[in-house]
Amino acid sequence: MKDWGLKKSPDEKLENWPVDEQGEKVPPVLFKHLGGGPTDMSVELSMLDAYNIPYILEYPNNGDFGIVIMGHAGGGVDIFVPETMLEDAQNIFNSEIITEESTEE
Repeated sequence: MKDWGLKKSPDEKLENWPVDEQGEKVPPVLFKHLGGGPTDMSVELSMLDAYNIPYILEYPNNGDFGIVIMGHAGGGVDIFVPETMLEDAQNIFNSEIITEESTEE
């Protein structure tokens, strides 16, 4: 099952998709569902890109139609990542930002 039954889109990052010991692509798992507008999706996908985590996008409900009419998927988007990279993706979005505070003497 090469495409796992998911729709292909230009946004897919399959060239870096990991393979298992038999050379088959690792199965995708649902990372998260994003509602909201295209800016929210762009930020999340940019973070995955920055850490070289490939993804597949699935537009549930009226996604394809919404993109044509409104310019974005009103029903949101499901983001799938490789099963072996799910924990990495979760850690990226659950981490805390640490800043260095300058000390004045």
